[in-house]
Amino acid sequence: MKTLLLLLVALLSGCVTQPDNIVPVEHFDSARYLGKWYEIARMDHSFERGLTHVSAEYSLRDDGGLKVVNRGYKAADAKWKEAVGKAYFVGAPDRGFLKVSFFGPFYGSYIVFDLDQQNYGYSLISGPDKSYFWLLARTPTLDEATKQRLVAKAQALGFDTSKLIYVPQN
Repeated sequence: MKTLLLLLVALLSGCVTQPDNIVPVEHFDSARYLGKWYEIARMDHSFERGLTHVSAEYSLRDDGGLKVVNRGYKAADAKWKEAVGKAYFVGAPDRGFLKVSFFGPFYGSYIVFDLDQQNYGYSLISGPDKSYFWLLARTPTLDEATKQRLVAKAQALGFDTSKLIYVPQN
């Protein structure tokens, strides 16, 4: 029974990992991170496949965590899709390393590894491995030079940026 319990704990926490050489930002201010972010680019995954106009909105939860509302438009179905989740810090609340769940007790890593510390205008996010990547911005578009610089940083860290989907926001 003890072995089964340990296996269950390992499985439930197994997706809250940090990929090699991906370091969460320090001096992360969750209050400044709250609000709406637009998805500029992402890696393809089934839970976002076919979505455009994707955004994420973060707000405080009563239990100290963050409420996460992801929203996108699926043209094939001619309707908006929405997923509501919750996120909690892994370790110190001033490090950009959170665990996020949209499915009950199952959590995945949400690692902010680059952030416009001055204006909180853009962020780079990794999941538990380098097949998960998002480039978010406070505005529906990001200037080309900044976008190219951030994508180049992700590529240098080992993300396969040739597989990026640039998300239509207009």
